[in-house]
Amino acid sequence: MCPVLVADRLSKRYGARLVVDDVSFAVEAGEVMGLLGPNGSGKTTVLRLLTGYLHPSSGTARIAGFDVVEAGLVARRYVGYVPEDVPLYSHMRVDEFLAFMGRLKGLVGRPLRDGMASVCQRLHLSQVRSTAIGKLSRGYRQRVAIAQALLNDPPLLLLDEPTNGLDPRQIIETRELIRALAATHTILVTSHILSEIEKMAHRVAILLSGRLRGVHALGGHEAEQRLRLTIRGLPQVGVQACLRAVPAVTDVTVVGVANGECAEYLVQGHGLHLAESLVAALVAHGFGVREIQSERADLEALFLQLTRTEAPACTSS
Repeated sequence: MCPVLVADRLSKRYGARLVVDDVSFAVEAGEVMGLLGPNGSGKTTVLRLLTGYLHPSSGTARIAGFDVVEAGLVARRYVGYVPEDVPLYSHMRVDEFLAFMGRLKGLVGRPLRDGMASVCQRLHLSQVRSTAIGKLSRGYRQRVAIAQALLNDPPLLLLDEPTNGLDPRQIIETRELIRALAATHTILVTSHILSEIEKMAHRVAILLSGRLRGVHALGGHEAEQRLRLTIRGLPQVGVQACLRAVPAVTDVTVVGVANGECAEYLVQGHGLHLAESLVAALVAHGFGVREIQSERADLEALFLQLTRTEAPACTSS
């Protein structure tokens, strides 16, 4: 299956200033990918390039196989875009605004009515359809912004800082909404808040000063796991050798001694069955497993590691 979105060596230059520099990544169908970086790292510019709002200085972007420049009108049918500052018209009622946006997307008649009814039901807007947008809370306005992006039921959603400016309850509601949408849509979501990306995304692409610093899995079989084991057996070097011999293991560290016969080890590795493989190897060598705990990968530590060499640039976000 082809990726829904492919960015291939995208760059954007404003005169002598390079704000996006040779960025490449792909988003698979059904995936939620986070585009993470500090303010000014180039996240918004990347989204504008992907939607065809800006033309790249070099490189290409394809949505559902269509080049966003050469086949821009076709490509845009497959994407719903929610910019950070959505131009909502405060004097319009929710119904009026959605009808207006639907017609811009080429929806008329029954398809438009069905699309409006569907998004209002999915985003719990039915009770405010006749309310002026200017009278809605910030959380409801964000729902209206997402609703317009969903009117034609595009397979791909691009969400730029969707929780920015929301209160804690609204952030939780928006996060749960994105999780629900992920069941039927592929999503690329930007944020400078690590914890929000970690709670929503399967993978994260980290940007700094317009350059892609890395793409890392946050869950599933591709992600690196950290397991803390309390193991009975001596000598410790023998236990470490046993753990390192498991093919999926990438690192083993002794983190403490429980008593004369037991010690704690931190094991890093890959694969859904890492824990089972470790236990099987230890038992086969006569070592006892007293306790095993899973520790989540530390996205904050990863982000700091990847960005510690550079200070964020004061460019377009």
